[in-house]
Amino acid sequence: MTDDGAPDFEVPVGLFQDLEDLKAQVTALTAKVRALTGDAGPGEAFEDDETDAGVETDTGVETSDDEDDAWKFPPFILLLDPPVYDDELRALIEWVEGVLVPGYLAEPSADARWCHLWFEHPVAVARLHACWLAWQELTDPATCGCTGPSVWHRDHLDPCLRELRSSSGPFTGCTKGEHQINHRLPGLVPSAWTMEEQ
Repeated sequence: MTDDGAPDFEVPVGLFQDLEDLKAQVTALTAKVRALTGDAGPGEAFEDDETDAGVETDTGVETSDDEDDAWKFPPFILLLDPPVYDDELRALIEWVEGVLVPGYLAEPSADARWCHLWFEHPVAVARLHACWLAWQELTDPATCGCTGPSVWHRDHLDPCLRELRSSSGPFTGCTKGEHQINHRLPGLVPSAWTMEEQ
């Protein structure tokens, strides 16, 4: 490296510009994440001028409040109300019964439990829904490249099935001939799951 920080070998001029663009994008995205999560470090203020509607950020991309409003987090199924919950559950059942059960679940046993009425177990619905949302993202090469399915198996499917099918999982009281739903239901939904009225 020379004294001015430039490398000794030849580097295309555009590479340095690309790096500066990437740094600016990371800075803008970090500010946006902090603004969305309310996570400002000590003494830091949000840069509102970069996220105001119609203002060009240092990434060169114009943002608007409409774009932010259109983007939503994936729904957590246990927070949905009918009929949205019913539609989401119907789609989840199609995926579980059409993809997961025939492709990944062997015959249930004492070591690998399964309940054919899994959709009546809220814990199972929540875990399988999260696994399904990850599957939707990680099986699309446009969003995850070629390694997405491997990541999905390792980080989502395997832990999900381990928890659901374990001897202490939600299907503990369910056997081939019996279905027991009340053995794992909480009395109240934890307060952290409720949405505050604004």
